[in-house]
Formats: sequence, structure tokens, C-alpha cells
Amino acid sequence: MNFIQLNQNNIANQHICCGFSDKKCSAGYQMKKDWLSKEFEKGYVFRKGDVRHKVFIEYGPAEESWYPVDAAGYMMLGCFWVAGQYKGKGNGKALLEDCLKDTEHTNGVAVLSSKKKMPFLSDARFLKMNGFEVCDTAPPFFELLVRKNKQDAPTPKFMPHIKENELPGEKGLTVFYTNQCVFTNYYVNVEYQNISKEFNLPLEIIHIKSREEITKVPSAFPIHNVYLDGEFLTHEILTVKRFKKLMAKQKP
Repeated sequence: MNFIQLNQNNIANQHICCGFSDKKCSAGYQMKKDWLSKEFEKGYVFRKGDVRHKVFIEYGPAEESWYPVDAAGYMMLGCFWVAGQYKGKGNGKALLEDCLKDTEHTNGVAVLSSKKKMPFLSDARFLKMNGFEVCDTAPPFFELLVRKNKQDAPTPKFMPHIKENELPGEKGLTVFYTNQCVFTNYYVNVEYQNISKEFNLPLEIIHIKSREEITKVPSAFPIHNVYLDGEFLTHEILTVKRFKKLMAKQKP
């Protein structure tokens, strides 16, 4: 497969894989493009297959990343996705190899994952097969993986503020999100209003607009997470139907 690296000159004319045909997420789609354009100036990379599908990888300097990670000198892997008919054909391997070659001059590559495969998180099993190993954990299921280029480099770790992953004293729904995902803007500002009304829950939405603000988020996944009465509920995007299922699971 031919791969294209996006930049300031071509991003206006290229799709960014997720949500490009979902009209209700068109605002979030443009927000992600705007976010990428600013991050390109800081060394961020978005490389994708030359197809109209989700075949892409993104990464950038850990010091500039919007993840609560201390990893000076490393690159931080962001969303990494190969879907549909392009899975199982070596495309993920090719994208990762390009990333590893591109980052040989750094201390290595770090990535947020989970104990078991979960939506919106990179597949730990695939990464471990390619030389990554767990270097830190955060509640309830997050793992920080690393593949070092320099074995004597400091090991990446999560920032201390996420180790509790709770919001003491908060009531109702508290939602944090960034513009890194094309879907968050719509679901947070439309679907979550419906959840709040149907379940009679107070709703607080906190839009994280800079790396400096990630310290406000108690979760290892600032892109999107939901808390119910101060306790972590999910990092996955919710609908009313999905929320009902979560509530049913919590009943004794």
C-alpha cells in the first residue's frame, strides 16, 4: 500500500480516516484537522494509507503530547488504526516500522494501551510482539508501553495526578474531552445532553484545549473520559443506549 504523510500543504485536500463520511461529526472532523495543523509545527506526524478507510498512525514528541506522561526524549504514539479489508495484510506492521525508523534518533517510542484490547486504545498484544513492553500502569486498566532505542534512557511513566483516577465530591456526569478525536465534539455536546435529561443527571463538560490543561484530567486518556458521581465510568464514547447498558451492569 502507498502511504501519505500529511502536512500543512496537503491536509486541506486529504481525509483523516475517521468520521469523514459522518455528517453529524463534520464539526469535530474539522476540529481534528485544525488540531493536527497546529501540532505539525511541533513535529507531529500523521501517516495514512492512500485509501478511503481507517489505515493510519500518528505520533509526536512526548514533551508536546496531550497524554499525561513523563517521557523526555521519546516519541508518543497516538491513534494507530487499521480496519476493515486492510487488516491482516501487513499494513499495521508497515506503518509501525515506518514510525520506528523515523524515531531511531530518539530515546524510543511510548504508547498508551490497556490490559485487554479496548476501543480507542492501541492493541497491546500487537505492540508487544513488536518489541514494546509495559513500563507503567494507571487505574483502572491503562498501561504505558515503551520500546527503547537507548537502554540507559529514563523509563517513561505516568504523571502522578492520574494514579487515583477519581473526582472526589463531584455529582452527576463529568466529561473531559479534546479535539484529538473527530467524534468527541458531537457526542459530548449532543448525546450527553440527552443522557443528562433522560437520567436527570447534572452534567459538566470540560473541554481540554492545551497540553497544559491535561493536569485537570484525572484519567490517563484525556481525549475523552466520563465520570459518574466522581468515579471513572468509561473512556469510550457514549450514547443513551450505551449508557443504559452500563447502568444495568452496575446494578446489584
